[in-house]
Amino acid sequence: MLDPYTENRLTEMEVKMAFATDLIDHLNTIVIQQQHQLERLSRELTRIKAQAAAGGPIASGDPAIEVPPHY
Repeated sequence: MLDPYTENRLTEMEVKMAFATDLIDHLNTIVIQQQHQLERLSRELTRIKAQAAAGGPIASGDPAIEVPPHY
């Protein structure tokens, strides 16, 4: 049997470890989301570079940015 001081320290460490584990899981989820976003942006950049190299119009998908056809 542990003395009260050691048992209290052990309990505090267990609580801190539980919070650290939860934080690691949360950060891992964020890293995965960022990786998906990086992959999507990389594909979009590749597509834009290919369009620019082919001399075609670069469509942004945003009508506010698009140049009207009469220009």
